[in-house]
Amino acid sequence: MLNFSSRHRYYLYAGRTDMRKSFNGLSGLVRAHLETDLMSGDIFLFINKRKDRLKMLVWEPTGFAIYYKRLERGTFEIPENISGKSSIELSWSSLIMLLEGIELKSIKKRKRYQKAG
Repeated sequence: MLNFSSRHRYYLYAGRTDMRKSFNGLSGLVRAHLETDLMSGDIFLFINKRKDRLKMLVWEPTGFAIYYKRLERGTFEIPENISGKSSIELSWSSLIMLLEGIELKSIKKRKRYQKAG
């Protein structure tokens, strides 16, 4: 069941991924480069070299699931602050914008609270 929310953590793998990889290959990338618990409920995203395909690896209560999106036109935008890192944590809103093709560079977030102190 595709059910993502702001309660999940989303990690985008910085390297280009061979989309022939399946459960074992993608989980191997998580173990080797992201150093995160695969069964934590976190969602791991992988994008191919041409940036027109995306896979999400998710641990669900009964096992792993892979969700795959192929764009008919255009590309997924990779966040600029990912260079030099093995992965980056995305917010839920950034994930939705990435999937919907919204240009992340042009987004300006407004303050919604004031820090005490």
